[in-house]
Amino acid sequence: MPPACRTSSLRGSPPREATLRFKPGFTLIELLVVIGATGILAAMVLLSVGQGKQRAQRIVCVNNLRELGYAWIQYSYDHEDRLVRNGGGDRAKLALVSRNESNWANNVMSWELDSDNTNLAFAARSPFSSYLSGSASLYRCPSDKALSDVQRSAGWRQRVRSYSMNGMVGDAGESMQSGRNVNNPDYVQFVTYTSIPDPSSIFVFVEEHPDSINDGYFLNNPDSGEWIDLPASTHEGAGVVSFADGHIEVHPWKDAETRRPSVPDGAGLPMAVSAARHEDFEWLARRTSVEAHQSE
Repeated sequence: MPPACRTSSLRGSPPREATLRFKPGFTLIELLVVIGATGILAAMVLLSVGQGKQRAQRIVCVNNLRELGYAWIQYSYDHEDRLVRNGGGDRAKLALVSRNESNWANNVMSWELDSDNTNLAFAARSPFSSYLSGSASLYRCPSDKALSDVQRSAGWRQRVRSYSMNGMVGDAGESMQSGRNVNNPDYVQFVTYTSIPDPSSIFVFVEEHPDSINDGYFLNNPDSGEWIDLPASTHEGAGVVSFADGHIEVHPWKDAETRRPSVPDGAGLPMAVSAARHEDFEWLARRTSVEAHQSE
């Protein structure tokens, strides 16, 4: 090929340096924008997953209390209207109920390494066993992971019970004197189902704060203005409560004093209810029982 032709061909091609100089790419600002957007999207995904998990746990908790509530009602049908035994200790002395397998719950929770905290056999011994197929999982909310340091060190993952029963429903055992509950003598102790004037207005089961749950007997004197037992608030500040007619409520607790951290000594009980923050205490008190003179 003639030399002139070769020179013409090279002259028509752009220099290599020019091709590299105009190659597109990210600027530092664009890269930072992409990284920031990715971080925001990741946070949104994690938040959505976390909220979904919380909703799922709440659904399971509601179902647990529904099953316990049905067992509680069915037990009365099968025992000539009498309610299951719900023995309680003397609250004036801060005494717990003695272990009794005739109680609906016969274990006592603590922050120590006591076997009651982990022994699932309690469900098979409960009077509810035949109604719940002996399932221990129905007694615990999946969001309840509260443990003490000594329990975590022992490799524990959870305790076995998250729920307690209203101390004014059922035979209160050693707390009963002349048909009255010594802890609340001015209020009616409902020993039979038909003695409850309005089953939709009396609560039966409640998620209890892990620091106060101990026995399965939940009771505060409506006139005292003092928390002895405290409800749990693990569902975004709310707790699940079942009622004698079988319906369930996820009740949001209004007062910061009620929403105590789920840790050992987190409840700070007994705790006086301040004048400005009594809404939660009164809500639960009105649904605990009725004054004795009203039923006479």
